[in-house]
Amino acid sequence: MDGGLTITFFSVAMFVGSFLLGFFPLLFRLSEQKSLQFVSILGAGLLCGTALAITIPEGVALLEDSWKEESPPPRSYIGVALTLGFTFMFVVDQVGATLGLVIHAADGFALGAAVATGQVAVQVVVFFAVILHKAPAAFGLVSFLMHAGLDKKFIQGHLLAFSAAAPLVAISTYFILQASGNSAQKQLGATGVGMLFSAGTFLYVATVHVLPEVSRTEQRPSQLQQHAGAGDRHQRHLGLMESATLILGVGLPVLLALGLHDD
Repeated sequence: MDGGLTITFFSVAMFVGSFLLGFFPLLFRLSEQKSLQFVSILGAGLLCGTALAITIPEGVALLEDSWKEESPPPRSYIGVALTLGFTFMFVVDQVGATLGLVIHAADGFALGAAVATGQVAVQVVVFFAVILHKAPAAFGLVSFLMHAGLDKKFIQGHLLAFSAAAPLVAISTYFILQASGNSAQKQLGATGVGMLFSAGTFLYVATVHVLPEVSRTEQRPSQLQQHAGAGDRHQRHLGLMESATLILGVGLPVLLALGLHDD
């Protein structure tokens, strides 16, 4: 399939999946369920596994291929790209509410870079990692806005913006990378940097945003602190099924990575 058609298909599927799941609370007034938590955990595992087993190795390989006909820059460039992606998402998380979630459209950057590699296995894994993160986030966004007492039409507008942001970024990223240079070598280099940057964003979202949310702390007052109004914070450990779901999410990209081969 042509790269342009591929990125369009993935982007439309991402938009529809995020919008539909986010619309459920508006239709049925559902509360967040246990099954949604497992989807979030699986998504976090997929994000970590995709970043560590696929996105980083593929990004490094693309950079190395782009350096074959010229002197390579310092390998610290690899770490710089990863760190920039991680730091970018940290800055994003300092922005409140829907705007911060819309800027999480950096996930779309990862999908656009993946399609630019031309490797189907990489594209599919990154797509599922992104959609399994975006869909629960859409559900959570709508639930949060509903609890805030906002108007239904206002919430629908926020959901539309959130659902459309990542697909638009994915399409833009793909075509920008395709036009990044006159030579194939430059395109490889730009795509490699994009993959590494997106790996940094994946690692941040999974380890700093998703996992702490599903194992958030609970406030329990101790006898000595009850009079002071304070309490001990107890970290809720993931259960057996939750841990297995996380390991499954991390392991699936690893298994797929073992099947990847150089063209």
